Amino acid sequence: MIVLWRIITIEDYIRVPPSRFDEPIEKVAYEQLRSTYEGKIERDVGIYVAILDVKVSRRGFIIFGDGATYHKVKFKALVYTPLSNEVVEGEIVGTTDFGAFVRIGAITGFIHKTQLMDENVVLYDKQSQTFIGERSRKKVGKGDTVRARIVSVSYVTRPTGEDIRVSMTTRQAFLGKIEWIEEELAALKKKLKTTPSR
Repeated sequence: MIVLWRIITIEDYIRVPPSRFDEPIEKVAYEQLRSTYEGKIERDVGIYVAILDVKVSRRGFIIFGDGATYHKVKFKALVYTPLSNEVVEGEIVGTTDFGAFVRIGAITGFIHKTQLMDENVVLYDKQSQTFIGERSRKKVGKGDTVRARIVSVSYVTRPTGEDIRVSMTTRQAFLGKIEWIEEELAALKKKLKTTPSR
């Protein structure tokens, strides 16, 4: 399983308003960086998950007409970059009649109902938020943990900033609901034990 979590180093500036001059500058810097970066999505970076190890210069400068001070900061950020073909695990956090939303770390991906299992989905039970397979009558739905492969990652520019869309599939051996994978592995082990060696 490949998961691209990285820690990157960034340099930036923070603005300390006069109303916060009596607070520790490290606290002000940390809070401002969190509100600016955490949850932000950038096409070349991915999603900023957490701000770490903030170092702020005590020497600041002022801009004419602004009573605040500006300080240079250097910090580390934990970022997650989803990649095509990456295998991930997550919980189904919501469903619609056309698919399931799966929380994978810092983001939510989507699995279309045609990609939820190795057979056709014949029924979606809206009340229990569960999909049911045609042949096996297997069920998967909200609250289940699944292993999936990312098939596409796209970035969308909106007025509020970048957004990220991740499409996934579980139509592959050893993908799907975790219980199904455990059953597959148990069946494979049993088959290997009963197969005579040559």
